[in-house]
Amino acid sequence: MTTLFQGSGVAIVTPFHADGSVNFKKLEELIDWQIRSKTDAIIICGTTGEASTLDDEEHLACIRSAVEVTNKRVPVIAGTGSNDTKHGIHLSKEAQRLGADGLLQVTPYYNKCTQNGLIQHFSAIAATVDLPIMLYNVPSRTGMNITPKTIASLSQIDNIVALKEASGNISQVAEIAQLTQGKIDLYSGNDDQIVPILSLGGKGVVSVVANILPTQTHDLVMHYLEGRCKESLDLQLRMLNVINNLFTETNPIPVKAAMNLMGLDVGSLRLPLTDMESDTLARLRQAMTDYGIEVTL
Repeated sequence: MTTLFQGSGVAIVTPFHADGSVNFKKLEELIDWQIRSKTDAIIICGTTGEASTLDDEEHLACIRSAVEVTNKRVPVIAGTGSNDTKHGIHLSKEAQRLGADGLLQVTPYYNKCTQNGLIQHFSAIAATVDLPIMLYNVPSRTGMNITPKTIASLSQIDNIVALKEASGNISQVAEIAQLTQGKIDLYSGNDDQIVPILSLGGKGVVSVVANILPTQTHDLVMHYLEGRCKESLDLQLRMLNVINNLFTETNPIPVKAAMNLMGLDVGSLRLPLTDMESDTLARLRQAMTDYGIEVTL
């Protein structure tokens, strides 16, 4: 089985110019900074990357940019999920053509489906590409939960190799680990649950907070994987107030605000997402300052 990465994969934001177009120069700068800061994988065009408001041309251009600037230094995992299986197949085949190292496949949203529908949806996409696939379970956004039994079934498919688990349900993660018996790699999809998922055999995290604390997020995971569990836990707890304040409004509203406070100049968001409210922004700024993050704006 292919392991996509161990450590911290950043769910990287998509920076925009003032006119709302994608700022590819800034995206390349951010990716280069992430790699220099020990991030172990780049996850492009995920939730944090506002993939739902990128058209296909922009979506594929972001994947191409990530592949080119990363230049095989770390894996690039491209979000190519859709609630339309045919569209998911198209994006996945294009991402493979562009040189992505893996794919992130979210559950179908809005139209939803049965567990059997999930199996058929993911199986159909997997059959059209040779890339390793990470399933993405985030029922708070999609209204769909992939059950442990379904994940165990999907883990029998050769190129379905990983799961980004963002249900928040640690008991479910334990059941997945029990049923899959190492046939699928587990990654935390929630920054406040990295250590708990590592303790159940996880390989790392697909992280939002890594956009502002890349080295620390990498270290948090690697401390645990290398046996320094107390140091890992200390980092998890020290980062918790920053993490919590990155989710006081819908992601990626707060993390983009945080990056702009740091002077990273990633721009605003695309509607229907709007800039952070003043009260939650003030709490975020304080959490960052308390942690020791330099706020320049």
